[in-house]
Amino acid sequence: MEDPSKANVLVFFCNGKKIIDQNVDPETTLLSYLRAKLHLTGTKLGCSEGGCGACTVMVSSFDRVKQSIRHVSVNACLAPVCSVYGTAVTTVEGIGSTKTKLHPVQERLAASHGSQCGFCTPGIVMSMYTLLRNNQEPCMRDIFGAFEGNLCRCTGYRPILEGYRTFTKGCGKQNCCQNGFQSNGHPADDCATFTDRTVHDAMRLCMNSRKKPWRLIDSPADRSQSLGTHPFNVHVGKLLLNNTLARRHTLLSAGNRTGDLMTGRRRR
Repeated sequence: MEDPSKANVLVFFCNGKKIIDQNVDPETTLLSYLRAKLHLTGTKLGCSEGGCGACTVMVSSFDRVKQSIRHVSVNACLAPVCSVYGTAVTTVEGIGSTKTKLHPVQERLAASHGSQCGFCTPGIVMSMYTLLRNNQEPCMRDIFGAFEGNLCRCTGYRPILEGYRTFTKGCGKQNCCQNGFQSNGHPADDCATFTDRTVHDAMRLCMNSRKKPWRLIDSPADRSQSLGTHPFNVHVGKLLLNNTLARRHTLLSAGNRTGDLMTGRRRR
């Protein structure tokens, strides 16, 4: 008998639209799903190893401890699509376009000539957008930190930083843009990320495929049960935090809803 608390259908939101998919390969990355299945090609594939940031998207989830929405920038080329179950994904198409209206993050980057070849631009835009969703008045140190995972080989970063400096607190008190571009006063986007409350209380996802099953770990007890009863590999109980190329495991799982797996403590 199936556990009623477990779902075998992938459900998440993408740019405000509810996505429901019953036939998902757990090994499919979020980037591949966005581009091939949802035809959202603004998110780019650069290095395919999380180094360039061209694939950056924003993933929003409900923090059950703080009872608030948590926004994080994610490398879609590394994230399995099953890992966004019960969350809201925002891509560069979802914040604005020339057909509708550009978001201030897009406007200011263009006005400061912060895009040349343009391949890195969607990821840079989404990194800044995510920062503003968490902090509407960042300082330059916050902006530097937000771009640590984004590479740009054309601009040298200066026009990008000049454009985005207009979002900082002290923008009006200094010559923050030598190219003449000034802040237009637009606030950070305050639109609702979730359109359905049920996404906050998502069940545990259990996707079964011919190659590898997927388990979304919801609690320490669920972790022990899932890893301990997996029939394909007696060594599956190992938690893999890095060195992922050393071995290909037969069970894929995510612990991003388990508090003790989301925090770390330095040993002395």
